[in-house]
Amino acid sequence: MTRDPRFDVLFEPVKIGPVTAPNRFYQVPHCNGMGHQYPSSMAEMRGVKAEGGWGVVNTEECEISHTSELSGAIESRLWDDSDIPVLAKMVDKIHAYGGLAGIEPAHLGAGAANNYSREIPMGPAARPIDLYEPVQARRMDKADIKAFRKMHVDAAIRAKSAGFDIVYVYAGHDMTTLMHFLQADRNDRTDEYGGSLKNRVRLLREVIEDTKDAIGDTCAIAVRLAVDEMLGKGGISSDGEGREIIEMLAELPDLWDVNVSGWENDSATSRFSDEGYQTDYIRFVKQITTKPVVGVGRFTSPDTMVSLVNKGVLDLIGAARPSIADPFLPKKIEEGRVEDIRECIGCNICVSADFLSHPMRCTQNPTMGEEWRKGWHPERIAPKTADETVLIVGAGPAGLEAARALGQRGYDVTLAEATDTIGGRVHTESQLPGLSQWRRVADYREYQISQMANVAVYLNSPLTADQVLEFEADHIVLSTGSEWDTTGIGRSNRRAILGHDAGTVMGVDAICAGEKPTGPVVIFDDDYYYMAGLIAEKLRREGHDVTYVTPTPDVSHWTHNTMEQSRIQTRLMKLGVKITPLHTLTRISSNHVDLTCIYTDAVHQIPCATLIPVAMRNPREDLFSALQERATSLTRIGDCYAPGTIAAAVYGGHRYARELGEPAVTGVPFRRELPLLADD
Repeated sequence: MTRDPRFDVLFEPVKIGPVTAPNRFYQVPHCNGMGHQYPSSMAEMRGVKAEGGWGVVNTEECEISHTSELSGAIESRLWDDSDIPVLAKMVDKIHAYGGLAGIEPAHLGAGAANNYSREIPMGPAARPIDLYEPVQARRMDKADIKAFRKMHVDAAIRAKSAGFDIVYVYAGHDMTTLMHFLQADRNDRTDEYGGSLKNRVRLLREVIEDTKDAIGDTCAIAVRLAVDEMLGKGGISSDGEGREIIEMLAELPDLWDVNVSGWENDSATSRFSDEGYQTDYIRFVKQITTKPVVGVGRFTSPDTMVSLVNKGVLDLIGAARPSIADPFLPKKIEEGRVEDIRECIGCNICVSADFLSHPMRCTQNPTMGEEWRKGWHPERIAPKTADETVLIVGAGPAGLEAARALGQRGYDVTLAEATDTIGGRVHTESQLPGLSQWRRVADYREYQISQMANVAVYLNSPLTADQVLEFEADHIVLSTGSEWDTTGIGRSNRRAILGHDAGTVMGVDAICAGEKPTGPVVIFDDDYYYMAGLIAEKLRREGHDVTYVTPTPDVSHWTHNTMEQSRIQTRLMKLGVKITPLHTLTRISSNHVDLTCIYTDAVHQIPCATLIPVAMRNPREDLFSALQERATSLTRIGDCYAPGTIAAAVYGGHRYARELGEPAVTGVPFRRELPLLADD
């Protein structure tokens, strides 16, 4: 297959100062939970992206000094020369495929607590730091500013020594010292670094100039700037100070990387934003500067990318999450395989890794984070080890991915689905408010399977144990999913809640199937992820009186890790959902429920005609139990093995496919990176 000519513009080289990007595909800096702690994993992951055709591949934010470190988040570090070899390894991986390597040196100032170094944070003003910790930053004096500038120069020189082609000056995401100096509500200085916008821009200008003087002969200098804080006139905005900053510095850097702030806006989930949602905020930049401009917007459509270039909005198509979901997105466009792109669903499971300090994973791409430690490649997989057949029962996310990957290996696969629709829980959940793009998990795999002659799919095919055995497959894989529990058992209640069988309880599955509750409705969230909030939104939009009860301090508590909690709670409050936090459910009656305060044990009652517990899911185990003593090769994957996230289900299906027929591994099933003992 050959590239569609209308996409040719995406493969034009772009000159960025003294270097040239081979195409317009630009992986912007993004965190990954690997950084300085798992450097080989980080380097391999970035190298795979270069192999996949990304013309520029950047690090995550890279701490330039022990005076600003973000433990326990795992970022890159460039504190001194000892950090150079780690980053050079990444550079070599990228250069091996002809890409440019970029680095984002960062000083987080009042955005970091320095829990490891125990240094006092510093910033433009003496203020509490942004994190929920009893730490305050001190005001930088002139000596601090001079030292700060030298930190950037030293980091830039080290970056050049490591082989980087592009070096950032980072003033974005409401989390760096340089941005804090720009912000009038943070910078209350009365010297030449505060007051007027010109003064607040002074430090950014100086650092750009210092960096260019130090390494600009061979390295391009990029500026990452949040041109809009989405606070209106109360902050930096694209029709106010954001525009003025660009005008002041228009021709100074070699590249402008522009976005909105903070990170929760820049990386908003698909539940709350569409593809290209940042375009209106950043489209003005190219009207002001002649330097190349890169921007992001969860772009997955090559037609959208071409339009942005042709309309003069962007020179380079920036991506973080789409490059995670499909590291080979550029190659697939180049090779005329657009339909093979694994499109990002915007769920932000990748983002959660940064908050939870572990290597990144992706719902769409189960190989993400496993490139080095397991040797998994997003496009390549070992061929089958034997001429064997596999029967997979259940076409949810785990079953679909197992069928796709086994088919890629060359196994003869039969996928039997009891219903008339592919997708399982992905199909169901994608019909809930805001989750339509999650359907991409099933759509991608359904299309890939449809192109494989060795994979057969049968819908409306519920199977009994006898029917499964009659098939005489060499391997049987059960991916029969799970069901939401209706007893209330979960984290807060280890036993069924009193009255759970009184007839007023309705399960999540019934609501998703379209059954209508009677009101008033009480939703008990002991799950803490997205489901309870979605059910509350759905029912409230249908006109029901809804009360949301949870033992946590706020709704959908775990979604702090996907940076959408505040949006979820805001939406529910605006819809009129009543929220009762810090309470657990202890009794269900015919017309009310008893709630107990998690601190005082005080009990109070609220009206309830329908109670919907969102606490746990039960794996569907009947078929497994019936086959366990009768089948030779029987495996459970996905939610029927252990209910979890969609990402976990896809990973489970992929892992089964990778490991089938391979030698059993004893001990730790992946490579580890261990710290070296220092000399005494």
